[in-house]
Amino acid sequence: MRTATEYIESLRDRNLQLWVDGELVADPTEHVRIRPSINAVAMTYALAHEEETRDLATAHSDLVDGPVNRFTHLFREPDDLVKKVQVQRILGFRTGTCFQRCVGMDGLNALFIATWESGPEAHARFVDWLTGVQTRDEVICGAMTDAKGNRAARPSDQSEHYLRIVERRPDGVVLRGAKMHQTGAANSHQILVMPGGSLREGEEDFAIAAAIPVDDPGVVMILGKQPSEERRGTADAGNVRFSGQECVVFFEDVFVPNERIFLNGDLAACATLVDAFAGYHRASYGGCKPGKFDTLIGAVSALTEEAGVRKKSHVRDKLVEMVHLTETIHGVGLAASHKSTQHGAGLWQVDRMLANVCKQNVTRLPYEIGRIAEDLAGGLVGTMPSLEGLDHERIGPILRSVVGSEARAKLLRFVENLTYGAGAVPLRLECMHGAGSPAAQRIVIERNTDWSARMAQARKLAGLD
Repeated sequence: MRTATEYIESLRDRNLQLWVDGELVADPTEHVRIRPSINAVAMTYALAHEEETRDLATAHSDLVDGPVNRFTHLFREPDDLVKKVQVQRILGFRTGTCFQRCVGMDGLNALFIATWESGPEAHARFVDWLTGVQTRDEVICGAMTDAKGNRAARPSDQSEHYLRIVERRPDGVVLRGAKMHQTGAANSHQILVMPGGSLREGEEDFAIAAAIPVDDPGVVMILGKQPSEERRGTADAGNVRFSGQECVVFFEDVFVPNERIFLNGDLAACATLVDAFAGYHRASYGGCKPGKFDTLIGAVSALTEEAGVRKKSHVRDKLVEMVHLTETIHGVGLAASHKSTQHGAGLWQVDRMLANVCKQNVTRLPYEIGRIAEDLAGGLVGTMPSLEGLDHERIGPILRSVVGSEARAKLLRFVENLTYGAGAVPLRLECMHGAGSPAAQRIVIERNTDWSARMAQARKLAGLD
C-alpha cells in the first residue's frame, strides 16, 4: 500500500486538463488552492500505516490476497460497514474537512452488486478492473451527478445536460457530457462514471458505468470556487493544512474501451446501482460529518475558555447540545451499518431505512450545530481583521487589545472557516445536497415504512379489531 508521500508523488505524473480561474494548472501538488485538498486525501493513506488506526483503515482483500486501503475494499462482512463509519469519523476529526474518497468507495461496492445482477461478463470485467485498483492503491472519483437542466424534462429531451453515449463502436463507446460537484476529482487517479438517477426505456444511452483515467485527453476539469479560498496559504486560512475540493468534469468525446465498461444500457442494473449507492453513501454521512463537528466543538469549547465563560451553565448546556446532535448522527450511521443484510453478490448492505434517516438528520442537525457555534464564538468570528495585522508595528497593538490572544484569533478563524468559509462546503452545503437532497431521503423513508402494519396494530390495541 502507498504511503501518504507516495500518493502525493503519484499525482505529479498525470497530464491533467485542470483549469483554475481560467488558467491551466501544470502541477496541482504545488498550487496553493489545491494542495490543502491533496493533504486531506493523503491522510487516508497515512492512517493505513499508523499502528493505532491500521485495523480500521485497511482490510484483507480476497482479490489480491493481501491488505488494501479501506477506501478500495469491498464490504464482505457487516464489520466492514461499521469500520468504514469509524474510520470516516477519525478522518473528519484529523482533517476538519472532506477527505474526498467516500463516493468512490461506496460506488465500487454498489457497482459490484449491480454488475453481479447484470451478468457474469459485466461482473468479471468490473472485478478485473477493481483488482488493478487495489493493487495500485488508487484514488477513485465516483461521478454520478449530472447537470440535469430542467428537472421537469427527461434526459432524452435534453441530452446535453447529461453524460451519455454519443457513439457505439465494436471496441467501445464515446462519451460526452458533464458531471457536477465532483469531490476530489483532480486528486484522483481514475473517474468511475455512473448514472445519477432512474432511467426509463429509450434512455439506454444514459445507462453507462465505466472507468476513465483522470488524464484522458478528453477529460476537462474546472475547479469550483469556495468562500474565502483566497486565504489559503495565509494566516487567515482558518484550517491551515486541509481543505476539500469540487470540480466540474466534462467528458469531451472520450473513448472508453470495452474492458473499462461495466454497465451499458442495462436499465435494471443501473437502478440497482443507484439504489445501492444511495444506501451506502447516506450511511457514510454518519462517520465523516461527526468527525468534522468534533473539531468545531473543540474550537468553540476552547474559545469559551479563552473568554472565561466555559463553566457558565448556559454555555455548558449549549456545548452538550452540540455533542448530543453529533452523536445522534453518528449513532444512526453505525446502526444502519450494524443492521445490515447480505446481498446475493456476497456483499453486505446497510439498512435502507436507517441510512436514509441518518442522511435526513444530516440535512438538519449540522445547521443547529453551526448556529450554536456562532452563538458561543461571538460576533468577532465574522468581523475580525486579518491576522497578518497582529504583528504589524502600527496596528498590531490595537488588534491585540481587541482580539486578545493569538490562540483566540486563530480559533475564531477556524470556526469561521467551518461555519461560512471554505470549510462550510463539506460541513453545511454538502450536508444538505450530498447523496441526495432531503426529499430523496423522505421518499425512501415513506416507501420503506409499513403503514398498514402500524395502522392495524393501533386499531387492535384501541379495541377496534
